[in-house]
Parts: sequence; structure tokens; C-alpha cells
Amino acid sequence: QVQLVESGGGLVQAGGSLRLSCTASGRTFSRYTRYVMGWFRQAPGKEREFVAAIRWSGDSTDYADSVKGRFTISRDNAKNTVYLEMNSLKSEDTAVYFCALRFTTSDRWYRGGYEYAYWGQGTQVTVSS
Repeated sequence: QVQLVESGGGLVQAGGSLRLSCTASGRTFSRYTRYVMGWFRQAPGKEREFVAAIRWSGDSTDYADSVKGRFTISRDNAKNTVYLEMNSLKSEDTAVYFCALRFTTSDRWYRGGYEYAYWGQGTQVTVSS
């Protein structure tokens, strides 16, 4: 079993920055562990949406158009942690942000929440205008 814990959310003014972290535990991640880690978000009254994803190698990332150029996803395998650096934040970025994990050896990307087996509890990001 895998547990994911997010942190780093908070209140920030529009134009500001935040860095979210997601740390995995409960399973040993080795250099041979193949996975995709994704970030999703859900605003009040809206469906959960894909934000970004990164492959275990760290050299390949995927972003939703709405965050491309403003958000950066990265990972530190030694710490079993994935980060989401969010810059130039807008009020429409306000949401609960979730990290999710899928073990896979495939080269494809996964943007559907149903495609991930493990989820964190979420962290609130509020951007004030």
C-alpha cells in the first residue's frame, strides 16, 4: 500500500507563488520503480481536473494548457517526493490540489483521475485577487 501526503498549500495573492510537495510512503521506491505522479485540482462546484504529471525518470513532463508556462512539476526520487512549483498564480487556480500515483512502465501519459490508484488527501490553495 502507498500513502501520499501533500503539503505547501495556503493563501497567496494573485501573481504570487507557492510550492506544493507530495511525499510517498509505504512502499520502497527504487531506481527501478516505474511510475507516473500527477497533480490534479478541484475547485468548488467543478469537476476534478488534471494539472501536471511527471514520469519516474524526471525527464518527461505533461501539463494542462491552463498552467503551461506557469507551473513546473519536478521530483526527488531520493526523498520519494514530487513538487509542483506554481508561479503567476491567478484566482482561477484556487482549488484543492491532489497528488496521485500510478505504477506503470508505459510511455503514455495519464490525464484521467480514474487512471491513478493512489491519492493524497489534498491541500487547499487559495489565490486572492
